[in-house]
Amino acid sequence: MTDTIVLIHGFWVTPRSWEHWVAHYEKRGFRVLAPGYPGFEVEVEALNADPAPVEAITIPGIVEHLESVVQALDTPPILIGHSAGGVFTQLLMDKGYGAAGVALNSAPTEGVPVVPVSQVRSTFPVLKNPANRNKAVHYDFEQWNYAFTNTFPEAEARALYERYAVPVSGHILFESALANLIPGHQGTWVDYTNDDRAPLLFVAGSEDNIMPPKVQWSNARHYRSAKTLTRVVEFSGMPHLLPAAPGWEDVADYVLAWALRNARA
Repeated sequence: MTDTIVLIHGFWVTPRSWEHWVAHYEKRGFRVLAPGYPGFEVEVEALNADPAPVEAITIPGIVEHLESVVQALDTPPILIGHSAGGVFTQLLMDKGYGAAGVALNSAPTEGVPVVPVSQVRSTFPVLKNPANRNKAVHYDFEQWNYAFTNTFPEAEARALYERYAVPVSGHILFESALANLIPGHQGTWVDYTNDDRAPLLFVAGSEDNIMPPKVQWSNARHYRSAKTLTRVVEFSGMPHLLPAAPGWEDVADYVLAWALRNARA
């Protein structure tokens, strides 16, 4: 049985967003790693003060860094990614990494055409201005609250905004948004027929605005291999910032039990 869990954060946040899950899983006896993207080793406050690392990151650079983390392990870990981290979890699994994988409120990989209205509204502050393509773009609180913490009381949402929120790479967000319109495979492409991929669970939060359940179900349906397992589970009342939402412990326990039960030897 695997004894290591790798938690992969998403955009607009850093590894700090996993702080509750790290402690929770370590108490269960697991070795838990929560690597940051290249340049994201600093604290949230430092990244907000100097967002240059956000501007510089690329999808290949992130994947290469995460590969180096997983390659250094003695045994295949359980991979758990949130939001954009769900995409990177899928990219790593497509390359043969991981004993099992979980994508929480995942952004879509290439070829998933579902674009709900709430997702458009959530990403519009960045995508409305082409000049943002080469910038690190901040959400203000109202934008963050709609996309991440729409189920929280305002005071709690503001506290989470101060604790977790960082800018997003406009370049990567534009690249992901336009991936289905550009000929050829882009950075978020995976082989949906890969028979060697480890079991993968998509987790959808029913109240997620930026990556709503339709995105999770559509992404999962794209996987067409009959030789490996792909499943979706939906949790009622959960917003996008699922790792910090009330009831996160139940989600953390569910996905760990699923991954251990279905992990590839």
